[in-house]
Amino acid sequence: MMLAAAGLTLVVIFAGWVASLGPMPLREAHEVSTTIIDRHGKLLRAYAMANGRWRLPVHAATDVDPTYLKLLFAYEDRRFYSHGGIDPLALGRAAFQLVTRGHIVSGGSTITMQLARLMEPRRRRSAYAKLRQMVRAVEIEQKMSKDQILDLYLALAPYGGNLEGIRAASIAYFGKEPKRLSLSEAALLVALPQSPENRRLDRHPNAARFARDRVLDLMVEDGVISESDAAVAKAVPVPKMRKPMPILAPHSADRAMAAVKDQPILALTLDAALQHSLETLAHDRAAALGANISVAILVVDNASGEVLARVGSPDYFDDSRAGQVDMTRAVRSPGSTLKPFIYGLAFEDGFIHPESLIDDRPVRFGSYAPENFDMTFQGTVSVRKALQMSLNVPAVALLDRVGADRLSSRLKQAGADLVLPKHEVPGLAMGLGGVGITLQDLVMLYSGLARLGNTRPLLEIRSRSGEGTEPERLLDQVAAWQVGNVLLGTPPPENGVRNRIAFKTGTSYGYRDAWSIGFDGRMTIGVWVGRPDGAPVSGIAGRTAAAPILFDAFARTGKLPAALPRPPKGTLLASNAKLPLPLRRYRPLGELVRTDGERAPHIQFPINGSRVDVSAGDGTSSALPVKVAGGALPITMLLNGVSIGQMDNRRQHLIDSPGPGFARLTVIDAKGSADTVVIRIQ
Repeated sequence: MMLAAAGLTLVVIFAGWVASLGPMPLREAHEVSTTIIDRHGKLLRAYAMANGRWRLPVHAATDVDPTYLKLLFAYEDRRFYSHGGIDPLALGRAAFQLVTRGHIVSGGSTITMQLARLMEPRRRRSAYAKLRQMVRAVEIEQKMSKDQILDLYLALAPYGGNLEGIRAASIAYFGKEPKRLSLSEAALLVALPQSPENRRLDRHPNAARFARDRVLDLMVEDGVISESDAAVAKAVPVPKMRKPMPILAPHSADRAMAAVKDQPILALTLDAALQHSLETLAHDRAAALGANISVAILVVDNASGEVLARVGSPDYFDDSRAGQVDMTRAVRSPGSTLKPFIYGLAFEDGFIHPESLIDDRPVRFGSYAPENFDMTFQGTVSVRKALQMSLNVPAVALLDRVGADRLSSRLKQAGADLVLPKHEVPGLAMGLGGVGITLQDLVMLYSGLARLGNTRPLLEIRSRSGEGTEPERLLDQVAAWQVGNVLLGTPPPENGVRNRIAFKTGTSYGYRDAWSIGFDGRMTIGVWVGRPDGAPVSGIAGRTAAAPILFDAFARTGKLPAALPRPPKGTLLASNAKLPLPLRRYRPLGELVRTDGERAPHIQFPINGSRVDVSAGDGTSSALPVKVAGGALPITMLLNGVSIGQMDNRRQHLIDSPGPGFARLTVIDAKGSADTVVIRIQ
């Protein structure tokens, strides 16, 4: 009776002690470093935890080499999948070896008990601590599956310094994930957690090697591996230095971290292999171009709008190149890269065709007289050649016809964020770079050409796929195809092959930005070259600095360029001689040739889109002169839709100013032909 009572008392005391321990700190144990992975699950970048430790999430079934698991179970816990947290046989064996040999030969702790110790660390080893581990091990086994226990152990096991878990250790010591390990590497990773600080590879490599060899010897004794395999593994030197944690796509990773909170794993649409290849390309080309010059590259899948690679700078840690500034998102002057969309609107409006003729001659648009990059003029050329040669006068003439406001509105409608100088409105200069835009918006717009006229917002965080991805209209299908077909024939740089990639280059005013944007039937790639601080770089140009990088980037995708879409239904494919008469040659509005030989009316002054100052100097408004060329008399004038009289045979007239603001002036001749300008009166 007394023994029974004493036993019952002990049971009650033990139960009370167990209850006093409280619940296991499972939440803290499950905290891991935030990891950024690519579209295939490969690690792009990891962030240390708040305490500075590296602890990466891991799943034994998919992330760890089976050789390592075989050694781990044989060395640490042979009956892991059969015991309930405590292995009496292992404890008995350890006690017998201690008694017979006088020192500890093998421990009796199971993997679950070791996990309990990691979750509730104790500085000193004692019988009390061991008993506590055993109780916690049973508790863990009741709350978690065997696979969950193994995964958590593999994430928490210490490897010296701030490394926790097999993934952090394998990456830091071997520079690779633990999916494929050699026998030497597997044995080393089994040995290190037994005494992580005393066996740190970067401080005590000899001790680490000795511990690894001991694991191999025990595996030979137990028949797990052969002596010859062990001998080969022992001959491999152990690493003596830690390798840096991977930091691919740092700008994308930083942005994902800021956008998505409290998620241990963030999946991006990037391709790690392509990202690494293009980061190397950007680094090498920036070094060759000179000090302080940066390179940015963006790759987008045309069909989905998913970003496949984003290189924001050639070196994230290079302060001289402002490496931590993501130049794919920086607002810069686009140079001539907006010209294709001017031509696209002109194709859409139907007043030019790729084979139409257009003049490249000196001309003034009010006080604005555009010149070509090489300060020469080509005379009469085809529209196709004008765009391929990036001639300025034809582009400005077409923009004058389609309207700078309309171009700006269409690009914004398609999703691009254009930035104009303060207090400025869209003008003819935006066709040559007089507006701000980012590389990512340019790439999105060009991918819209490849998609035959509609754009998709760029996607980079996979968890957000499908959000806000409705296509936006850029151009009609025929116009978009015509632009792509013209750009496909642009002469490539020396390292490129003709008629493989549709592309356009651009150079901003003052040689501050060099661009090259190109697409095939599969993807669109954009390249920017320049100084992040906006300082000019002598001689830098899109064709010589950015275009070669663009063609190298396409080559590094590992795929041959995909064919562009076939011509949409209704596309007019004809030489200049077979075009309808009005399409054979572009003429400014008002100079279209009539069948009766007379010219349609054209308002020569005021110029469309201009600002006109009509103040008389004494605070009053003076008259606004109007001058018209061509047209059959009488010519009727309308101001903001209201008739204001007729012109005399001199085709000149003074009209009363309607006051400050925008005004629409229209003239209609006797045969019904008309011309309209919109001006701003101040």
